[in-house]
Amino acid sequence: MTNQREAAWDRLARGRFDLLVIGAGIIGSRIAYEAARAGLDVALIDAGDFGGATSSGSSKLIHGGFRYLPMGDLGLVIESQRERTALMARVAPHLVQRIPMVLAAYRGGPTAPAVAGAGVLAYGALCGFRGTGVGLVGVKGAQRLIPSLNTRGLSVCGLFDEGQTNDARLVLATVAAGIDAGVIAINHARVAALDFLSGGGALASIQGAPTEGRVEVAFTHVVNAAGASVDSVRRLEDSSSKPMARLSKGVHLLLDAPPEWRAGVVIPVEDGRVTMAIPWEGMLMLGTTDTEYVGDPAGCAVADADVAQVLTEVSVALPREVVRPSAVRFSFAGLRVLPIGEGSTASAHREHMVRVGPHGMVSIAGGKLTTHRRIALEALRRIDDPRLTGLALLDNALIEASSEIGDFGADVDPSVASHLARVYGSDAVNVVAQRRFHSNAMERIHPDGPDVWAQAYYAVDREWAVTVDDVVRRRTTVAVRGLATAAVQSQIARAVAGGGAETAPSAMPSRSRVGFAVA
Repeated sequence: MTNQREAAWDRLARGRFDLLVIGAGIIGSRIAYEAARAGLDVALIDAGDFGGATSSGSSKLIHGGFRYLPMGDLGLVIESQRERTALMARVAPHLVQRIPMVLAAYRGGPTAPAVAGAGVLAYGALCGFRGTGVGLVGVKGAQRLIPSLNTRGLSVCGLFDEGQTNDARLVLATVAAGIDAGVIAINHARVAALDFLSGGGALASIQGAPTEGRVEVAFTHVVNAAGASVDSVRRLEDSSSKPMARLSKGVHLLLDAPPEWRAGVVIPVEDGRVTMAIPWEGMLMLGTTDTEYVGDPAGCAVADADVAQVLTEVSVALPREVVRPSAVRFSFAGLRVLPIGEGSTASAHREHMVRVGPHGMVSIAGGKLTTHRRIALEALRRIDDPRLTGLALLDNALIEASSEIGDFGADVDPSVASHLARVYGSDAVNVVAQRRFHSNAMERIHPDGPDVWAQAYYAVDREWAVTVDDVVRRRTTVAVRGLATAAVQSQIARAVAGGGAETAPSAMPSRSRVGFAVA
């Protein structure tokens, strides 16, 4: 364990807190950050890694809301547009960038060309057209954006903008901002029991790693933001509580990307769904499915039938040689949390749900990555604390963006410097500083990927990576590129076991703005 984690665990064991947030996905992390910013003493606990479940299993899009038009969720479209603009321009500009999307409607498909064209124009009108990139393009124009696009039978090409992100890194940036505001955040620690007191508040039994044991901590308020496990946590408060949510599995595939793609493609499929092919991190991401999931969320996995479905649906718009099974580098499955209701999960509304339990625990579930900031505030408004009265969103940057790559030194490969600036913002300087302690810090972890060993060491030393998967799956893109070889994992395992640094973590320079160190 790192010194930072030990200090946080000690602070957790010795303190009484105003708020316990269970679940450190994007919503739970934002709740903790906003509460700390308002002056509350906050602890953020997750049984797995920060953003280790649904929040790193998304389509990596900050949606403008086009997907919600057929469902009639006009308010959600407007809200999504506002949040996309804020995230892209001010909150996390280094992590959220614009990506054009082509809606490809084919003759004989589930969406009639006239309906597809009208939908695009209605979306543009609802968004005011300005800054949305909305319009119709011809077949040749669409093919200039997506050279591999199948034009046979293509009848309508709509064009609109989305925002694209690295969802795992967005969660980590939010956790870091929360810690900078005073949050005590610990991953890989489970809330095993909750004892709600007659006079108010709760006593939480929190189980850490085997060497950490279990601690009992008092809290005045509890928020349950456990995502797919929301109902399991609700039963800690009331064993007879009825479920508030159902789950839907979404599968994505990552493939070799064809060159010269300048946009993603959206293809209407059956059941009112769409599937997509989107350039992301130098790869091509395909998906997603939308099937009901019943069972332990930890058991969610990609099946062969899921892979076949994704490839088949996308092959309407892309040639077989692009979406061949042998091109798949990595696959992942995420669980959506949806309201309980009739019909298929694909037709279910995507609004979030809030429940207040018999002892005052606020449970929040569902919603979208795009609107996570507004969802966090809604959860906090259910808490009776005068410091939260009138709490409003501020578009403060989580980490300052940085386009200055010259600061890293002339000996750093420009492509590596650009990659680090885009992933870490201004904090990239501290990542590069790992070369003071590791001779191989600026070497690529795998020759076919952009990630360098400095990122792995920094993940363990400053970003609380506890397992190999934490490093290869969420702090870097090694796993999703299919590059987590046995040799790579073995070397990262040694870094994790050794605490990440050859010298004491205290010798590292402090982060420029946000940090995982606990004072």
